[in-house]
Amino acid sequence: MIDPSNTPLSIEKSATSKIVNVDFENLTFGRTFTDHMFVCDYADGAWQEPKIMPYQAMTLEPSARVFHYGQAVFEGMKAFKDAAGKIWLFRPEDNQERINKSSARLAMPAFPKEYFFKGLETLLKMDAAWIQPGVGNSLYLRPFVIATEPAISASPANTYRFMIICSPAKAYYSGKVRVLFAEKYSRSANGGVGFAKAAGNYAAQFYPTALAQEKGYQQIIWTDASTHEFLEEAGTMNIFFRINDTLVTAPISDRILDGITRRSILQLAEDNGIAVDVKRVPVSEIKEAARNGSLKEIFGAGTAAVVSPISAFEHGNEVFEIPENDRSFAAMFKKQLQEIQHNISEDKHGWRHEVK
Repeated sequence: MIDPSNTPLSIEKSATSKIVNVDFENLTFGRTFTDHMFVCDYADGAWQEPKIMPYQAMTLEPSARVFHYGQAVFEGMKAFKDAAGKIWLFRPEDNQERINKSSARLAMPAFPKEYFFKGLETLLKMDAAWIQPGVGNSLYLRPFVIATEPAISASPANTYRFMIICSPAKAYYSGKVRVLFAEKYSRSANGGVGFAKAAGNYAAQFYPTALAQEKGYQQIIWTDASTHEFLEEAGTMNIFFRINDTLVTAPISDRILDGITRRSILQLAEDNGIAVDVKRVPVSEIKEAARNGSLKEIFGAGTAAVVSPISAFEHGNEVFEIPENDRSFAAMFKKQLQEIQHNISEDKHGWRHEVK
């Protein structure tokens, strides 16, 4: 981990705090934001001095390129507070590396690592009261970059803004999730931007997901764009299948996000002696496993959702209910992840990063 102590950073503190008006027991995900935000602009070929200021609206010209050509990428992270009041991040270097990988794919400049960590850690210390202790509580962190140059010619922008905003969070999905296997629409294609956390990836999912929700499903598990025969990932999660006692998941590619929670679960599976098969996952195989009883679990994994069990899926007008499992992999992985994140259990892989 780098030492960001010598990185310049200007700070403007909020005169008052909004925290007194927040009901932390009844939070709607992504609707409540902390008192401060981190901002850094890119101009004249370089990132300018970063700053932290009170959370506030900002002004962009109608011709800002982000509105016209979608140059926007983001990350999802969480901060946790342990019983002693210490603040922890989970694998933050992976997020920092991935946002720059996403930026590169959209012809946007890389953001300096030292600025990222100085801004993030200072912001968390300033808004520490917003991080509630206890397993299940967290502060969701949203770093993002947008193109701000006022010009509507179809080319990469010359000015950008990098920001971090923070939102207190509880569970993203409550209860189990029902999903639809995609048969018509696609999330991404070979050679595209599916591996990047590009804003447009998510916008393109909203319409088919809305159609699925009309049928009573919360999410779609996307299939490959060419044949729709292989399962890849859900809109907000990587997907795992448990066939008997083997954990099965699709390999990452230029269509599938390299999820940090996904990586962590694969490592935890190895730690627990669970067989793992990373391969292309045929829809037909999962349907047959559901029919013959060898499909024990499906669950999603992601920063917001952590680990989210799936209780049923539909494909080809057939609905398959997945029975409860008393020895659920999903429950075990979720517990182990949360205990690492909240500084309850040993962190033998060095995933936890203390904010000092």
